[in-house]
Amino acid sequence: MSPLQTLRRMHEIAGWPLLLATFMARLPVSMSLIGLLTLVTVTTGSVATAGMVTGAFAVGEAVGGPVIARFADRHGQRLPVLVMSLVDTVLIALLVAAVLTGRPTPVLAVLAAVAGACLPQIAPMARTRWVVLIRKGPHTGLERERSLSAAMSVEGVLDEAAFVLGPALVGLLTVAVSPAASVLGASVLIGVFGTVFALHPTAPPGSLPVHGENSRIATPALLVLAVPMFCQGMFFGAMSTAVTAFADEAGHSELSGLMYAVMGISSATAGLLMASLPVGFGLTARARVAAGGLFLLTLPLYLDHSAATLAGVIFVLGAAVGPHIVTLFALTERAAPPSRLSQSMAIILSCLILGQAAGSALSGPLAESSGHMAAFVPATIGGLVSLAVSTAVMRSRWYTLDRDRGPRRETGNISR
Repeated sequence: MSPLQTLRRMHEIAGWPLLLATFMARLPVSMSLIGLLTLVTVTTGSVATAGMVTGAFAVGEAVGGPVIARFADRHGQRLPVLVMSLVDTVLIALLVAAVLTGRPTPVLAVLAAVAGACLPQIAPMARTRWVVLIRKGPHTGLERERSLSAAMSVEGVLDEAAFVLGPALVGLLTVAVSPAASVLGASVLIGVFGTVFALHPTAPPGSLPVHGENSRIATPALLVLAVPMFCQGMFFGAMSTAVTAFADEAGHSELSGLMYAVMGISSATAGLLMASLPVGFGLTARARVAAGGLFLLTLPLYLDHSAATLAGVIFVLGAAVGPHIVTLFALTERAAPPSRLSQSMAIILSCLILGQAAGSALSGPLAESSGHMAAFVPATIGGLVSLAVSTAVMRSRWYTLDRDRGPRRETGNISR
């Protein structure tokens, strides 16, 4: 299945309007963080304050996301997404006003944490929505598997595209208007496209509470997946910090965003191609290959590079990122209890966010003390740990392949 065929398959399932709404509604996630970092730094003159505010926003999202998603699983997506979209629009506007009027740092941090906690969970709910639509569709067996693979691939590409275009939009709005305009622009996108996503007719209803073993969210299988996704986030945080440090050392700080963005291009392309892989190439095997690539392809980062050659290495490295993320979310779909799918997706996404914060926190001091090459170390460690988990744990007896019957949820089996 070519990338174009993958997109056509998703259009046949729900149409382009849903794809557009899910993409536009997730842009504010990256825009808010980068925009807040820029706004607070410019307004207060303190990078430390900016880091505290953006960190509070990220932690708020990581904590609040699974709570919102759980409500959506129980009562349906429409109400929580609609309410949180409108509420968060107001909260982000209040946060911008507080920054511009010079409110104390603790006040800004609290407002940022609340705004992050109320951010509608578009990405995990979109993945849940596709899974529900495909499971209820006319196809079964191999065709259903191909559709699920296509959905996870497209969702991974939308994440990557938002990750690349979000900061670019922040840069354009900051230069053309003001730093505040970039954050306010994110709030407008949340309000408009979050509402469109909420009111789209594909919004699934809630499910009745399920009791017993199949309702447990903290299954061993899901806990295992939290580790490589945290490592993926640590990889992102370290890479962005190290690339910024390299560009600054080279006297071309304005190139850091462009150098990092090339990874999104190769990652998105590789993610789309995941739908072309044969179903017999199981998800746990894909996870091992992607994690191995994530680790091995970081090693050339430690050579001496010009801006052009480092960008080339980063481009190649992106070919492992998309498949890694797509596979982990596909495994999450298998591991999650059906009645708590959105919450499971949100928990795994929260691990990515927390890992990104940890990667940035580790790489920053390394870059200052030992240069940009040292800042790449957490990215390499993230790939190595993910490879170790996918090789050692995912190949253990309770993590066995079971293509015919689907996952044995009570034992933690999450692959087919």
